[in-house]
Amino acid sequence: TVNMEHKTKMWEIEQADAVIVGGGPAGLAAAVRLYENGITDILILEREKQLGGILRQCIHDGFGLARFKTTLSGPEYAQKFIDLANEKKIRYLTDATVLEISEDKVITAATPDGLKQWKAKAVILAMGCRERTRGALGIPGERPTGVFTAGVAQAYMNLYNRMPAKEVVILGSGDIGLIMARRMTLEGAKVHTVAEIMPYSGGLKRNIVQCLGDFGIPLKLSTTVVKIHGKERVEGVTLAKVDGHMKPIPGTEEYIPCDTLLLSVGLLPENELTEELGAKMSPVTRGPLVNESMEPSLSGVFACGNVLHVHDLVDFVSQEAALAGKAAAEWLKENRDKVTEADVILEQFGKDTMLIPDGEDDFTVSVPVQISKPFYAWLSSFGADMKVESVNDGPVTLILDTEQLMDTPRRK
Repeated sequence: TVNMEHKTKMWEIEQADAVIVGGGPAGLAAAVRLYENGITDILILEREKQLGGILRQCIHDGFGLARFKTTLSGPEYAQKFIDLANEKKIRYLTDATVLEISEDKVITAATPDGLKQWKAKAVILAMGCRERTRGALGIPGERPTGVFTAGVAQAYMNLYNRMPAKEVVILGSGDIGLIMARRMTLEGAKVHTVAEIMPYSGGLKRNIVQCLGDFGIPLKLSTTVVKIHGKERVEGVTLAKVDGHMKPIPGTEEYIPCDTLLLSVGLLPENELTEELGAKMSPVTRGPLVNESMEPSLSGVFACGNVLHVHDLVDFVSQEAALAGKAAAEWLKENRDKVTEADVILEQFGKDTMLIPDGEDDFTVSVPVQISKPFYAWLSSFGADMKVESVNDGPVTLILDTEQLMDTPRRK
């Protein structure tokens, strides 16, 4: 969270009808649908150096069967939407990490050029998800090199051309784990087994057949890792069967020598920004609760893709994001021309307004607009908090803290 009270450098807040947080498959599909529905002032903010999200490292095929009726690799699928976005000249900024989204839809992001802010009329949340790590599992043992999440190992191999393993055990039979079992095998590693704590696999049937069955890799169900051996580098793991309460069964332990343990133990929607916004969250999906328009409990904010709930197929992510983009476009058409009270006051305040001292602590100024209730806003031109209140239903009064104004420049 950025503490705006300690801002030392003023910068202009740019405007946009719609800001999309995340340039993966969900963000791209939402942007394209927004444009197709008449909203052209769009900005995509992506924290990686390229658009495409997780698809950039998913070089296997199987994408696009539902949407394009053909099988594509991850980069091919992403490129179709990137091409559409470029064709429509949709703005995007990469290497931009969103740090905060305020209640009045001011987005603050860290970019190579420093902190930047955008004031959006609508916001679409498409941050995706992240992998559950070893820390969430509490597996006993040291902290040796060689324990990776499956997605990290996939990035090493497919994006950076680095082979992280020779002898591998995989914990968890999610789709990423199954795909990495095949990928490791194709690159010359020995995958000893895939262990799954549940009595069934968490991956798609086609991945179980194509990634394990076709390569003779055993799948051990109702089995988990109970200890990681090794100090500097992983030397082996101990597996054990579990009972109906997911507790290891004594006497079923099995030691497997290996130099790498890959974890494919679930994905978590990336919702820190969503929670800070105050959206109501689902304890089941760990994403925001939304209505049929993909709108959480916040007006003008929409969510789609894996930030909402984890999807099996990217085709469904694009379908859901298109729905969010269409809903956001309809909302904007109804609301973007409505000038908010804060907009009117700030615009009026910027017109060579004179500050009038009011006692020892405050400056006040009156502008000829009405408001329905008092509120607080950030006054960027002065670098100070602003309280806006109406006295006896008369003109609006702006009250600013004198101490905050002392060291901040006046707008010329």
